[in-house]
Amino acid sequence: MNTNAPTLRQFQDRFPTEEACLDHLFQVRYGTDFACPKCDRPAKYSRVKARRAYQCNWCANQLYPTAGTPFDRTRTSLRDWFYVMFLFTTTRNGVAAKRVQREIGVTYKTAWRMCDQIRSYMAALDSDDPIGGEGEVVQIDETFIGGKGKRHNMRANKTVVIGMMENGGELVTRVVASTRKNDLLPQVQAFVLPGTEVHTDESSSYRTLHNLGFTHKKVNHSIQEYVGADGRTVNALEGFWGMLKRGIYGTHVSVSAKHFRSIWASIAGTCGGCRT
Repeated sequence: MNTNAPTLRQFQDRFPTEEACLDHLFQVRYGTDFACPKCDRPAKYSRVKARRAYQCNWCANQLYPTAGTPFDRTRTSLRDWFYVMFLFTTTRNGVAAKRVQREIGVTYKTAWRMCDQIRSYMAALDSDDPIGGEGEVVQIDETFIGGKGKRHNMRANKTVVIGMMENGGELVTRVVASTRKNDLLPQVQAFVLPGTEVHTDESSSYRTLHNLGFTHKKVNHSIQEYVGADGRTVNALEGFWGMLKRGIYGTHVSVSAKHFRSIWASIAGTCGGCRT
């Protein structure tokens, strides 16, 4: 199976016109083997001229492939929308609205709205299924992202994110209010199955995990311990945090708490396909 991302030339060959983009949407949403929802006869639809719609040749019922999507009620061309989605799926560190503004020639307001709509849709598609279980290992750690730290308080104006990564499996991240146990432990209980062996650092917020049905093992970073003799570690998750922050600094420079949630889906997704 070819896992390489498509090239720009391949994208342009597949979606050369507005009609090609609309046809693709119609096929993805409805396919070719379905019954007309109005007359219940085998579907036979044709394009309605000058409208983003297809009409049943039997009863004239119309279907709008863009309805309920980020492209609904927008005057921006589908080719531009598809190109921005192409950037999101092929760019390693995320996509800035300024880049979209330059490359497709729209206003910054339009570019920002397009990016925000795509990120929101990406987040809505994420699964909420829990990870771990008997015999599985999950690494848990939190980090501070964005904002501008002060010398007396390096955590000022920053957003707290908790990550839960299953060894050889999926990664779940959630924005939380603080690093206190009352904010962290409910996320662990919601997304990690009981019976899981969980690895954390020595933070006191995780001290009672063993009372919640988990096997809890800690690495003591204060004594330069990063991998215990029994394999306990949070190195994989810390590696993800490092790659994630490089993506933020390289694309967005900094992210305020106000806009952090709206860009989180694409930033995290391009750094490993995590669920946000």
